[in-house]
Amino acid sequence: MTGTVPRRDAAGRVVGLSALFAPRGIAVIGASRSPGKLGASLARSLGGFAARGGHLALVNGRDDTMYPSVMDAADAGPVDLAMICVPAAACPPVLADAARAGAGAAVICGGGFAEAGGAGVGLQAAIAEVVADTGIRLLGPNTSGFLAPHAGLTASFVPGVARVRPGRVAVVAASGGVNHALSFLLVEAGHGISLAVGIGNAVDISTPDVLDHLATDPDTRAVALHVESVADGPRLVDAVRRLSSHKPVVALVVGRHDVGAFAASHTGALATSWRATRAALTQAGAVLVDDERELVDAVGALSTTRARATRDAGVGIVTAQAGPGLLVLDDLRGRRARVPELAADTRSTLATLLPPLTYQNNPVDTGRPGPELGEILRAVASDPQVGVIAGYALFEPDAVDLVAAAQSGRVPDVPVVIGLGGTGDDVVAARRALLESGIAVATDPRGVAAAVGALIVDARALSRTTGTRTPQPVPTGVDGPHDEHRAKALLDRLGIDTPPRRACHDRAQAHAALVELGGPVAVKILDAGILHKTEIGGVHLGVTSPAALDEALDRLDAAGATRYLVEAMSPPGVDLVLGARRDPVFGPILLLGLGGTTAEALSDVAIRLAPITPEEAAEMPGELAGHALLDGWRGGPVLDPASLGRIAARLGDLLVANAGLEEIEINPLRLTPDGLVALDAVVLTDTTTDKASDTRPDH
Repeated sequence: MTGTVPRRDAAGRVVGLSALFAPRGIAVIGASRSPGKLGASLARSLGGFAARGGHLALVNGRDDTMYPSVMDAADAGPVDLAMICVPAAACPPVLADAARAGAGAAVICGGGFAEAGGAGVGLQAAIAEVVADTGIRLLGPNTSGFLAPHAGLTASFVPGVARVRPGRVAVVAASGGVNHALSFLLVEAGHGISLAVGIGNAVDISTPDVLDHLATDPDTRAVALHVESVADGPRLVDAVRRLSSHKPVVALVVGRHDVGAFAASHTGALATSWRATRAALTQAGAVLVDDERELVDAVGALSTTRARATRDAGVGIVTAQAGPGLLVLDDLRGRRARVPELAADTRSTLATLLPPLTYQNNPVDTGRPGPELGEILRAVASDPQVGVIAGYALFEPDAVDLVAAAQSGRVPDVPVVIGLGGTGDDVVAARRALLESGIAVATDPRGVAAAVGALIVDARALSRTTGTRTPQPVPTGVDGPHDEHRAKALLDRLGIDTPPRRACHDRAQAHAALVELGGPVAVKILDAGILHKTEIGGVHLGVTSPAALDEALDRLDAAGATRYLVEAMSPPGVDLVLGARRDPVFGPILLLGLGGTTAEALSDVAIRLAPITPEEAAEMPGELAGHALLDGWRGGPVLDPASLGRIAARLGDLLVANAGLEEIEINPLRLTPDGLVALDAVVLTDTTTDKASDTRPDH
């Protein structure tokens, strides 16, 4: 075997990951002749590497049939990669020895490090120190290794992985177990693997490193990404953005049900790590999925075909059986895919190809398929409203040659996904033939919908503009405590509407404000240290008379008020929450949801990384499950998404421009017949966050 010679910098340190994934020679340190031991399993797995001419050296100082040291192994041939199979306590010096012997990379498969706690934390710190001192690249510890089937390289101890065939899908998983599970599922679905990596504890090599490597890997057409936690959010986002611009990335993020500890505000409570991670990856261009089966269908399709960049690809459904077609349609509707009515010319063509009682609009139900299936697929794919074809048929070779029909029915730039139902070797062969001809394949209706949905989302991501964004001028120097009046004054400077209001130091000023504003008014306690005013009786609404005002002021005084806010009441409408905060992993983020407690109870939110353009922010309302409430529900007000987008973008720019600003939240941001108005606002700076850490803003 001939591998790529690892590139090194002026200090002799390996550049990139070629020493790991394309080594000339490998040393198994801690190799064993006992079949059940890790060192024996790895030696067996790497037999294919040796058979292809790679230098495979087994190292064990207590076995005279093996090399006594890694240095001796390096004297016999190049050792670019060290597979370390010794107890955790022995790993730091062994890793250092490998680096001195010239290894550019190493894999530590065993556990007992930081994931185990106790002494393992110190051992992980020790191997990190070796990496820093020597420049050796390290995968793991606590990983089951990696697969590079095109190179015949099985650097894993898991049985059966040597039978994973080469292909176009790369797997990058936080967990070694998930890495292998996804690889096996992909193979069962008819796909092969270009590279499959389990990251493990990521002392050195992390997910962004592998994604950057895959960006130039000629064998990889699409990437399946599994994420459990994120140490460096911006770096991960940048890596996914670079890769997804020319190779699709499909991501599965773990943690949907991990609610964790709520942060100080609703924005913090709603923007959990799982939601923020999914939103960040989506914004970077990845396709997000909910489970491993959907991931296989999605990444398999995208490794086979890719739709042209468009924001609104219409789906043409062609089904040979009505029931499965309805399942496909139902699933696509749930994904908010557009299934347009076919043009009159298309329907006229279909009428010449199909019996009169079949449904010929969209979906197109062929009844039992016949030789005309290819012409039907071509007619639907040629429709001007159709950008993707979703097809389904049972395997009936006596009725139609489905592979030939799908091939003849293709139209340039209109990808096809075919669900082929059936069992047996003939069905497997037909699915493989479809894949080899560039037609994506699924085994069931749900798989068809998942694959088509992935193509649509990917096409939408490709259509986003990537030009340089010019931030809008926003106030700077935002610091210190902000009561509601000061917080709203900041919103006023951003051009965000707030109700007319007066900050009052005594009762006389409050009565003057009532006269000036007219009724009804809201009367509130004004104190930057009290964020959740309603819990202490600090808010009184609908005050219209001097007597009612005095009664409200008495109650505020009893709650400890020294200042009051008198504010004109706003008309009824639909309440939203809009916030900007600093996420500990991803940095500045924006969150939009239904106002009050609704968003928190239903987890119905949209999240974006900031800064963001107004046009991008305008898409956020459409992601809410309750978006119908913003479209004139039962005669209610109608949201102008562009107006919301401008407000959200300004909040994001404000957060980015002010390092001392921790969070700004508008809750509620009310949609009224006259537009959006901020009824309450909270501003937290780095000097007020600690003081307010056990409170929440008003609903």
